[in-house]
Amino acid sequence: MTAQEVIPQIEDTGFAIEEFLAAEAAKDLLRFSTAGSVDDGKSTLIGRLLYDSRNVYEDQVRAVTGKQVSLQKPTIDFALLTDGLRAEREQGITIDVAYRYFSTQRRKFIIADTPGHEQYTRNMATGASTADLAIILIDARKGILTQSRRHAYIASLLGTRYLVAAINKMDLVEFSEDVYHKITAELQILVEQVGGSDLLTIPVSALEGDNVVDRSTRMSWYEGPTLLEHLESVPVETDIATQPFRMPVQRVIRPDQNYRGFAGQISAGTIRKGDLITVLPSGRSSRVASITTFDGDLEEARAPLSIALTLEDELDISRGDLLSEPQRAPQQATSLKASLVWFDNQPLETHRPYLLKHGTSTRSARITRVVQRTNVHTLAEEAVSTLAMNDVGVVEVELTIPIFFDAYTENRASGSFILIDPQSNATLAAGMIRSCLSGELSRPRPRGVLLLDPHGKVISRDVEERLIAAGAQVVRTRIHDVVMLHSLLSLDLVVLLEEVLPVDVLETLASAGIRPIEPETYQPPEGEFNGE
Repeated sequence: MTAQEVIPQIEDTGFAIEEFLAAEAAKDLLRFSTAGSVDDGKSTLIGRLLYDSRNVYEDQVRAVTGKQVSLQKPTIDFALLTDGLRAEREQGITIDVAYRYFSTQRRKFIIADTPGHEQYTRNMATGASTADLAIILIDARKGILTQSRRHAYIASLLGTRYLVAAINKMDLVEFSEDVYHKITAELQILVEQVGGSDLLTIPVSALEGDNVVDRSTRMSWYEGPTLLEHLESVPVETDIATQPFRMPVQRVIRPDQNYRGFAGQISAGTIRKGDLITVLPSGRSSRVASITTFDGDLEEARAPLSIALTLEDELDISRGDLLSEPQRAPQQATSLKASLVWFDNQPLETHRPYLLKHGTSTRSARITRVVQRTNVHTLAEEAVSTLAMNDVGVVEVELTIPIFFDAYTENRASGSFILIDPQSNATLAAGMIRSCLSGELSRPRPRGVLLLDPHGKVISRDVEERLIAAGAQVVRTRIHDVVMLHSLLSLDLVVLLEEVLPVDVLETLASAGIRPIEPETYQPPEGEFNGE
């Protein structure tokens, strides 16, 4: 058959590549991780899931078996489809986090196949940090082990909303319903202790394929969904775009003298052309002039899109700064309370200098106190002075320079950090910010003062002289532009406004924490303008 004969036949089928790609792009995405103890069958389960959902090509099968494999009776070591390192194959364990992508008619998926060995708990925490759902593998013969408890607790600590307990190797306990219910009851108690996750238990045999993709005929007593059915139907978190706008600046793009863009990934919220944003830590504000992506300019961008913003005003912005909406600004602190998962062989040392990497910024930090450690066996809180490898605890952190953050429960991206050894550059721990130590959430706003006569009268020269004598930098103006007023106040100026502001301008300023004060009643606090 010639090409001229084939092309019309393809066109006659009605298949359009543009429609197919659009349909794929419209599917939502679920990120999930696997965890559990050594030899619970995590890699085998993922291999079976990929194989039975028709997401493995024949050449991939031949690459790990060296021969043609029948689809009816496969003789595949499914773990080899995910364990790619030589050391993983030789030892029969997962060492590194293996990310796999696959899709079905309903949804797209990214899998993080994480190690089960206690030594690689840090890899498990890394893989679970971005997951919407965690699959905890339980060997039906062994029940819940210490590592299973640790992984369930870490998954809950990292804010993973959905927890699936895949009770594996049911074929080795003769598909016993009693074994399944016994382990399920123990898991319910565990999840109630760790809190924060919705639990579903599914009896499976990863090796035989029971209840992974296809429903098992040997466990007719189980009436719940198969693993794939649950993965396709569990709700996906979509509220990140409705949160307050946050974008850490990753780099400044300056291809020529006519363009200066600030590039980064939106960690939360939505931004539109013309929106007012505040730059932290400077506190200066401007409006968005353009939103640029690789595919062209946009009128609106949502998290987690990577973009470059240009602003209407020339502001000094560099890597590590944070772009935020002024109405819902992040918290600011130099003293934090945080949950910590310790990764390193060397234990934590209080008052030792560390580097704290938060978003695109890096700060010098010290752990001033270990508040408690969680016993993974009993989940009890223990009083300790340090944390060792794979320990999970709560610490107090002191920084030399403030960071701008949200609590981890509100925003994963702006509420998390890592600790780095300044000498070896090794990643020592992952942290989740709980709160400010002071108990008061300090939100940045311009420290300047806006004086406004409610009747629009010109502010007297006496008021101005009194402020100058107190050491204030005074500016008289008639402008109504919110951005300009915000910028002046960000310079710690006392702004004397000689006209009454429109209601909409007053409301915008109030949402940013700025309220005009009557000039005759304002008394500058002692020490405000002399550096105290």
